[in-house]
Amino acid sequence: MSAAAGTADGAGSFDPAQSAAGGRNPWLIAVVVSIATFMEVLDTTIANVALRYISGTLAVSADEASWVVTSYLVANAIVLTASSFIAKRYGRKRFYLGCLGLFTASSLACGFAWNLQSLLFFRVLQGFAGGGMVPVSQSILADSFPPNKRGQAFAIFGIAVVVAPVVGPTLGGYLSDNFSWHWCFLINGPVGVLAFTLVSFLVQEPKAAIEERQRLKRRGIRLDLVGFLLVATFLGSLEVILDRGQTDDWFGSRFIILVTVICALAFCLMIPWELTRENPILDLRMVATRQFGSCFVVMMATGAILIATTQFLPELLQQYYGYTATWAGLALSPGGMVTMVMMLIVGRLSSRVQPKYLIATGASIVALAMWDLTRLYADSTFWFFAWSRIYIGIGLPLIFIPITTASYYGIPRDRTDQASALINVARNVGGSIGVSIAQNVLAFREQFHHSRLAEHVVPSSPAYQRLIDQATQHFAAAGGGMAAAQQRAFAYVGQQVQLQTAYWSYIDVFFTLMLISASAVPLALILRRVKL
Repeated sequence: MSAAAGTADGAGSFDPAQSAAGGRNPWLIAVVVSIATFMEVLDTTIANVALRYISGTLAVSADEASWVVTSYLVANAIVLTASSFIAKRYGRKRFYLGCLGLFTASSLACGFAWNLQSLLFFRVLQGFAGGGMVPVSQSILADSFPPNKRGQAFAIFGIAVVVAPVVGPTLGGYLSDNFSWHWCFLINGPVGVLAFTLVSFLVQEPKAAIEERQRLKRRGIRLDLVGFLLVATFLGSLEVILDRGQTDDWFGSRFIILVTVICALAFCLMIPWELTRENPILDLRMVATRQFGSCFVVMMATGAILIATTQFLPELLQQYYGYTATWAGLALSPGGMVTMVMMLIVGRLSSRVQPKYLIATGASIVALAMWDLTRLYADSTFWFFAWSRIYIGIGLPLIFIPITTASYYGIPRDRTDQASALINVARNVGGSIGVSIAQNVLAFREQFHHSRLAEHVVPSSPAYQRLIDQATQHFAAAGGGMAAAQQRAFAYVGQQVQLQTAYWSYIDVFFTLMLISASAVPLALILRRVKL
């Protein structure tokens, strides 16, 4: 590697001629690539609150409609691993524009889907295209800024990655409540055209990237197809297991057993194959290092917290607090605004404070935010949930930007695409693992709490008899006769048992997420000191 190329950790000099910005202001490039990233990450959550509308319009069950989310995540995870090589072999800008164009076109097609099958097909295309955009955006930023400015650049990128999943439910809920779920996808059309135009004119192919492409072409290096198929099979089946396991009763389902066997075989074959390739599709040695490996695991924990809370808070508010999709999304909005401000603050702090200290602080704040959510009760207000999201919005940027910056430390410039892909794989897979863990905790603890509460709801219990008598008198006073009042009293007690079961179960979910966030603190503290 030439001296001009330098390294991603700042060991070599930074040459502006090697930047994707060319002679333009790199901050302009940061904004341009973040527009497309925001649009792509937004689509991971925008459909979550629209699923009931989708199932109603297309006449399918809620279970079938949930594949709209699953299919996107699976396709996204699969293509992430190949994006590094494709970008280097065929041109980063060319690949990026191709992904952006396909993403825009498939988004419009999703909006015009005529049945579930067509919608799932277009969502898979959308996921494939989106999976290639995010890591390339990240590597463009890494190559466009000197190491001491990277933290601030990743702050802009971080706004897109962290704020978009928060905005998704709000925007999706508003569009679904007031217009149609189709607009959750159609809005990508004008944004995609704008981003495509800006990238075409402003982003340059760095000289080092052109030389790397020519070198690969001369050597006849091709895509590690076998490795890609093994990694894609492993990640794809893992996503399906995590997303569908709880719904399909885990290993009580032949489908889940079959997918698990496929996942395990692909994983066992993938490791020796990738370790013996000259140009592996997935650099497992990078993941095994202390610095990058720790960043990888912490990013998984971050993805778990970000995606799980974004999915479960609106669900809780809609099912048990009577919020509309719009208001459930709005409860997350203050946290999104705080995140935007914090991204800019942390971007500056990252050039002065060691990443490991920022990450440990951020993980501690998020853990405390999760603990705060365990105080929820039946009369919890809008601002109780909004403030919890604000606390998360303070902590997540303290993790996201430093972990992104630290992950590139010691990585050669020609490996930044690989590092970007792996970090984004960690975020996606971590998000799926977080949602899966939360779903299982919710299901198992619902059974536990319901059985415990039901033990006290027996006719021989004096407290139960007093409650039934009081409720019967209350409903009788409202009219309708004693027999009807007593039936309403029984129904009321049953409803209260269900509500209390749900509240306690969600408290357990948030407690589990607190433990996940707290586990990132020791991992952060073992990171190496980086050159600021």
